[in-house]
Amino acid sequence: MTGMSIETDTKDWTWVIERPCLECGFDPSAQQLADLPELMRDTAAAWSMVLTRGDAAERPEPAVWSALEYACHVRDVHTIFAERARLMLEEDEPTFPNWDQDATAVEHDYGSQDPAVVATELVAAAETVAGVYAGVTEETKGRRGVRSNGDGFTVETLGSYHLHDVVHHLHDVGSDWVRS
Repeated sequence: MTGMSIETDTKDWTWVIERPCLECGFDPSAQQLADLPELMRDTAAAWSMVLTRGDAAERPEPAVWSALEYACHVRDVHTIFAERARLMLEEDEPTFPNWDQDATAVEHDYGSQDPAVVATELVAAAETVAGVYAGVTEETKGRRGVRSNGDGFTVETLGSYHLHDVVHHLHDVGSDWVRS
């Protein structure tokens, strides 16, 4: 990674499944589970646009991720959440393995990745997870899963939590994406 390391985010963001995020404007009540596939695709397109910026790999401040680093994170978030949603649909109350997003960022050297490649990978990962969400039914949306820290989710609340992460990071990089 380029420059100074990033301070670990230790905040508990699970509250975003119940109330709006005042930072990014995400409102969990503004969409339904059925909206997730389209929203995952729409936000992936917004990320692709962000990655065409000439300064996408530059950090705005030494301790703030670049748009490229955020995009790498979002790509990996899509992959992790697709795995978690599949587990919830296939197993009874699975416990998800811990994912250290900061270690992943360092191990995969997010800041040195090619923005064009990341854009392609992010769109593909968003399409995969959109397909998982598209397969959720009324009967399966309440299936449960548990994070390694004990936080419980249903498939529906996991999807909302996931979408917030993607939208919040678009806000972090100054994207003007808004849900149409």
